[in-house]
Amino acid sequence: MAEQAVTIEELTHTFPDGYPVYMKKWRPLHSPPVAKLVFVHGYDDHCNRYYSLFPTLASRGIAVTSWDQRGWGRSARTPSERGLTGPTSLVISDIVHVVKSELSDMKIENDAAAAPVFLMGHSMGGAEILTLATSSEAEGLMPKIRGWLLESPHIALVPSQEPSALKIFAGRVAGHVLPKFQLKHKIPATELTRDPEVVASLENDPLLVSTGTLQGMAGLLDRAADLSSGKRKLNPGVKSLWLAQGTADAGTSYEASKTWFEKNTKDVPDAEFKTYEGWSHQLHADLPDNRDVFAKDVGDWILARAGGPPEETVPDSEVPLVPTSEPASEATAVEVHGLLGTEKEDKAVAKL
Repeated sequence: MAEQAVTIEELTHTFPDGYPVYMKKWRPLHSPPVAKLVFVHGYDDHCNRYYSLFPTLASRGIAVTSWDQRGWGRSARTPSERGLTGPTSLVISDIVHVVKSELSDMKIENDAAAAPVFLMGHSMGGAEILTLATSSEAEGLMPKIRGWLLESPHIALVPSQEPSALKIFAGRVAGHVLPKFQLKHKIPATELTRDPEVVASLENDPLLVSTGTLQGMAGLLDRAADLSSGKRKLNPGVKSLWLAQGTADAGTSYEASKTWFEKNTKDVPDAEFKTYEGWSHQLHADLPDNRDVFAKDVGDWILARAGGPPEETVPDSEVPLVPTSEPASEATAVEVHGLLGTEKEDKAVAKL
């Protein structure tokens, strides 16, 4: 595929209740997008931690929109907002609002036929979009989402990460009394990636504060429990689904994801479980040589369902990045540069 320049925009997106969040968009510069991807990040994460994935997709004609969810990253404007996600109903309504915004943009741009919308989530974000995909309230939205992509979804944690039943029960009881009470829960960086440089960036990223609330943590665990138990079933409107996970994932359970897939996608006409042998939880930030492989797989899957054939990926180091707005602040610019581990990636993101 011919190399395309990528335009990057940082903005503030405001939800219907007036809550503002940090949002970022990656788009092909010289041609309309052939597909649009709405991406939902995971626990204690933010949208600037996905390395070459978003620029590479945009270089292939796939526009990407992501944001720091309530309580996370730059959207937590004060210490009291850290981990303040609200209940599951609010988390899901935020995702629906972003998806509908992208669909509205397509009508304005008159590119609805050329740019179908896909929805992708990593880890906690994967469980969130699955919760949406099983929600009866959102059935009308299902036909408008061309495909669903799950990266290491939180259907269940690995046994070493699972809290005890007593701790879960006590947390739920306390959550009803003090829903905004904050608590720390840090996942060791070495259990998220095999790359020592990414481990160091995870440990030193000032936006990763590992802070949740009793309400938010209960919602996170309840969503996973509802999925793994089979309480939630996919809506018939889900026609294409891709689940990717590494066998060495030390965060979420590969076995639980495989079991969920086998039990719940029999009626999905186009469903694929993609195994990455020996890969870690963050497939997008596994070993440096693997990142282009994962980005290519994601892009190929989307383009095959957007009317475009799978084509060769342009590596992130070769993608021209053209910013359309200044970073939100000097601190933002330093953070974006500092979260990358390799000299090649630092140079690419420094162009932002």
